Amino acid sequence: MTQRLAILHANCQGDPLARALLASPDFRRAYAPRVYLNYARQPIPQADLDACGLFLYQHLGAPWGELASDALLERLPPGCPSLCIPNMFFRGPWPLWSGAPGFDYRDVFLDRLLELGLPAPEILHLYLRMPLAAKYDLAALLDETIALERQRQTRTPVPYLDFVLEHFRQRPLFLTVNHPTAELIGHAACGILRELGLAQPEACALAGLASGYEDFFLPIHPQAAAFYGLAYGGPGARYSTYGRERSVAEYAAAYVACRQAGVNDFIGFLQAA
Repeated sequence: MTQRLAILHANCQGDPLARALLASPDFRRAYAPRVYLNYARQPIPQADLDACGLFLYQHLGAPWGELASDALLERLPPGCPSLCIPNMFFRGPWPLWSGAPGFDYRDVFLDRLLELGLPAPEILHLYLRMPLAAKYDLAALLDETIALERQRQTRTPVPYLDFVLEHFRQRPLFLTVNHPTAELIGHAACGILRELGLAQPEACALAGLASGYEDFFLPIHPQAAAFYGLAYGGPGARYSTYGRERSVAEYAAAYVACRQAGVNDFIGFLQAA
């Protein structure tokens, strides 16, 4: 059987999803996946679109121009099957996360304390000891990320949010706000395969997969873990942070040191520390 080209137009979740899909014997026999990173604006050659036998994509709107989903769908061969796949995001365990540009893994509380010009020891004391629930509406922040994700999920016929909400308190399903664990990647892959009418992955093959992003688990504030009833993320938790395990206090100290040194490359700072 000749394999057809399966294009995945996706973000950092594309590569682990492709590996999980290949754990299905049906998919493996039928398709050879190729990932194009949407956030990097990788162009997709027309030759690849002409040869495409399956187009899997995370929805991009009109502002993306020629890489917008509708524009790419119009360039596919007539009759080429396509499926909008999950673009999974969840701020749940990290209510203080901010997507503001200029620094990796921004934390609104740490940034506010830094703006006050406080010395590092005082920043760390306040960050770890001040009652978060008195300063931030943690319940509303969780509701907000759930509502946003429900809206994003309407783009795809593959559900995932109910699975997240059922299990995220018992075990981590995200390593950062947009890096799902291998378990959640596998769940999404199973849903994609169901939509395609293909066999589910072989359990042993799926169990051996990794997301590829296990080198960084964004530390969780212990007060947030307690408020949300997480079975992980307590005061003694340690997290993989680019080659070194750190506690929340150690991670926050690195964050503050990096900002106070005027360094914007926090990932590089963590890797070198």
